[in-house]
Amino acid sequence: MAYERRNSKIELLSPAGDMERLNMALTYGADAVYLAGQEFGMRTSSSNFSIEQLHKAVQKAHKKNVPVYLTCNTLPHNDEIGRLPAFLEAVKAAGVDAVIVTDLGVLNLAKKYAPDIEIHVSTQAGIVNYAMANALYDMGAKRVVLARELTLEDIAEIRAKVPAGLDIEAFVHGAMCMAFSGRCLLSSYLTNRDANRGDCCQSCRWNYALVEKKRPGEQMDIIEDDEGTYIFNSRDMCMIEHIPELVKAGITSLKIEGRAKSAYYVAVTTNAYRHAIDEYINNPDRPVSPWIVEELDKISHREYSTGFYFGNEPGQVYENGGYVRHYDVIALCEGWENGILRLTQRNRFFRGDIADILEPGEKPFNIMLDEIYDENMNPIESAPHATMTVFVKCTRPVKAGAILRKAKDSME
Repeated sequence: MAYERRNSKIELLSPAGDMERLNMALTYGADAVYLAGQEFGMRTSSSNFSIEQLHKAVQKAHKKNVPVYLTCNTLPHNDEIGRLPAFLEAVKAAGVDAVIVTDLGVLNLAKKYAPDIEIHVSTQAGIVNYAMANALYDMGAKRVVLARELTLEDIAEIRAKVPAGLDIEAFVHGAMCMAFSGRCLLSSYLTNRDANRGDCCQSCRWNYALVEKKRPGEQMDIIEDDEGTYIFNSRDMCMIEHIPELVKAGITSLKIEGRAKSAYYVAVTTNAYRHAIDEYINNPDRPVSPWIVEELDKISHREYSTGFYFGNEPGQVYENGGYVRHYDVIALCEGWENGILRLTQRNRFFRGDIADILEPGEKPFNIMLDEIYDENMNPIESAPHATMTVFVKCTRPVKAGAILRKAKDSME
């Protein structure tokens, strides 16, 4: 099924780890979404979608003219191959628009059991040159998801030397793996959890120290830090200020990492890149608005970098394995009527707090929570209980689905 994008050159591709995150992606402007079934996807930590849920997800997305790509990108072992034909036939029946594969055997099975669905080849395949991209195109791939280790010059050359009918997709935001194209064995070695079958324990984020064999128990610092080192801990990628360069290089689809991230993360990143892309389309020579860049500091993230796009930028954070987190979600907007917001509480907040409101399709704005009420419209000083209904005075209309958040330096 063909879809009309907001523009013909750029697709914003957002993650959907479950139905709530799918709804956020659709609400905040994704051109396409990617998700997984209960098997063969690279994020077992996400809720993912049963076949029944997949039918509902595809119907919901298609109503908004948004295609759905399903990840089938693990490296299945012999005992799993026999389940793939039925899985692919069920995926086809659900109406997904593409399957994302890594294994060439899975690619062939997808062509046989889901012949009308596009084949996208995953970043796990480690595509770094035009020869491989062309070979995959000859095998039936409609799209290649390039390895994250490429520069913009590398990508531009690939684009110039592959057929126009081959889409090029690349990650532009989110977590990066310390191993090449995610081909990591740390998790398998340390916890017997296979990262190449979607079960990574993120052991690269742990704190390590060096121990010499004849000096057991005596830790030696790898850098000057008495707490150890996070030598494997990669930065997060953020390319929000470089949309023009990405488009010029020939990237067809800008992909946000994060099927295991929160619904709030999906909303903020999708909203930010939606506005950045639209600004670029309207005025290609204008830098992205500062407020859009600032939005990406309002989600939990590791220190940002531009990855390998501009060369071999340092990619690790050695001091810690934690996240930067400046904001907390305090409520979701269920509706607005006659100057009153109806909210569902997510974190405790107080009368007199300043709420930063992220609204679908709009620039965020602040309101003072001067008057707050419980579900019976009794004035209250705070909203302390999870998921409680709260009413807030607000003269400005606010769309249902908006997210209220508060800066952490004002959190009690």
